[in-house]
Amino acid sequence: MAPMATSVSTTNNVGGIRPRILIPEKISPDGLAMLEPHFDVDVKLGLTHDELIAQIPSYHGLIVRSETKVTEEVLLAGRKLRVVARAGVGVDNINVPTATSRGIIVVNSPSGNILAAAEHTVALLLATARNIGRADGSLKQGGWERSKLVGIEVGRKVLGIVGLGKVGMNVARMAKGLGMKVVAVDPYANPDMARQAGVDLVSDLKEILPIVDFLTIHTPLLATTLDLVGEAEFKSMKKTARVLNVARGGVYNEAALVKALDEGWIAGAGIDVFTSEPPKADSAAGRIARHPKVVATPHLGASTVEAQENVSIDVCTQVLEILRGGLPTSAVNAPIILPEEYRKVQPFVQLVEKMGRLYSQHFVRTKGGLVGGRKFELIYHGDLAGMSNTKPLYAALVKGLVASFSESHVNIVNATMIAKEKGIIISETHSHQPGDLSYANLVTLKAHADDGSGEQVIQGYASDKRLYISKLDRFNATFTPEGTMIFLHNYDEPGKIGGVGMVLGSHGINIRFMQVASLDEESKQGAPDAVKPGNEALMILGIDRPVDEEVMEGLRRSEGVLDVVLVQL
Repeated sequence: MAPMATSVSTTNNVGGIRPRILIPEKISPDGLAMLEPHFDVDVKLGLTHDELIAQIPSYHGLIVRSETKVTEEVLLAGRKLRVVARAGVGVDNINVPTATSRGIIVVNSPSGNILAAAEHTVALLLATARNIGRADGSLKQGGWERSKLVGIEVGRKVLGIVGLGKVGMNVARMAKGLGMKVVAVDPYANPDMARQAGVDLVSDLKEILPIVDFLTIHTPLLATTLDLVGEAEFKSMKKTARVLNVARGGVYNEAALVKALDEGWIAGAGIDVFTSEPPKADSAAGRIARHPKVVATPHLGASTVEAQENVSIDVCTQVLEILRGGLPTSAVNAPIILPEEYRKVQPFVQLVEKMGRLYSQHFVRTKGGLVGGRKFELIYHGDLAGMSNTKPLYAALVKGLVASFSESHVNIVNATMIAKEKGIIISETHSHQPGDLSYANLVTLKAHADDGSGEQVIQGYASDKRLYISKLDRFNATFTPEGTMIFLHNYDEPGKIGGVGMVLGSHGINIRFMQVASLDEESKQGAPDAVKPGNEALMILGIDRPVDEEVMEGLRRSEGVLDVVLVQL
């Protein structure tokens, strides 16, 4: 599974406004159809860079392909941007560091065009082997040059692959089907998978260059892969060898490739990508595109009907999920979350955000609350304790804690930065104690005071996609944290429920649900005399609308009520 990130907002709208999405390049109609019922989608093809900067401030999402340059200027202008989606694999046209610093999730579709890219690689391999490009051009010009266009068979030839990822592995399997011998260089490749596919792994590019008949590179363009093959490498290859590139322009040094073809160091090339696209006529890329020994295509690796459909639907699904508060499946500026972790963490993202909101509204007024310098601890129990990546839960807590006093947009990309800015200290503990847990997955939030004056606790769990709070400070409870709620700390004596009901009823307020939570055993034993030991309760009321201060004051005046808190979740 590809990387993931999470936006931890639980509302379908952004700030109560229907989100807007800008699409300056053509994407699949099926992808658009997924977005239009939920968002205002504007397709504006052919925007210049300045036009994009001028229009982006009013949009929450941006979906591009390879032509639109999402620069630092664009991202700084996009004050409302929450997600930038690339309908494809590479994100070279997006300034990912700037997006990360601004908390903007960048997603792509790393698997939607895998088959298309692999097939195009094999198409170029066969085209270069049989001189397809030159033969087609000659015949269209009225020629019949059979003797000049004798090719080679690919069966029993050696294919060298640099980068045995998903595309590289698909190319390897197709090449084996053509009867080729395949060798590969990839320090991160799984040796067992390579062996099962019939691929010989070697440790160094220099080992394979003298023996390959075809060389193809399938790596991202990084500092370590820029100009990976230059003059020295071309000189070490067979004069009959051919090179292929359906990955990124720049992995072959283009000037060196022109010289290798002109000098006869290699026999030909099949090139789909260039350092500048379209190639400038007077550049090395332009000379490669026009070279008689080259089969050149205009970046068609992902240009199949199926691939364009796949990547469009993939990124539109992710944009939909992010802007509605869900988890995308492929964020390039966030850590990896495995599929099984994704399914496990999703309901707890909402739960932990609710716990953070509940804390900031229920406890912040009390001495030593959030503004009093508390440190927070998230404790994961049960199956959750075994999760290797709890970053989405960390982000959810930051979102919940700051929601009451800040409009900061928090997600997995910027949660740590915002926590630092707000002076929030959060630690995470994976509890593997063999104690008796009532629930398979339980989350405990503890707020610790620096002065050692005690801690406040909220505990919760998820069951059948429903969220529950099972403990609030010293009280055991089971309630769903949603809507407008009133918490009354009172003496546990007859008549309290009736008195509260009368106050609310006199103001026309309907009670949706009610629960009386009792003290936990430890608190019963240690309760101070001033509040009648063991005789406290917490009345939890879900009501149908917000209430004003008059209602709250009426509740406070009710006999036996120690405190009243209004919470909006």
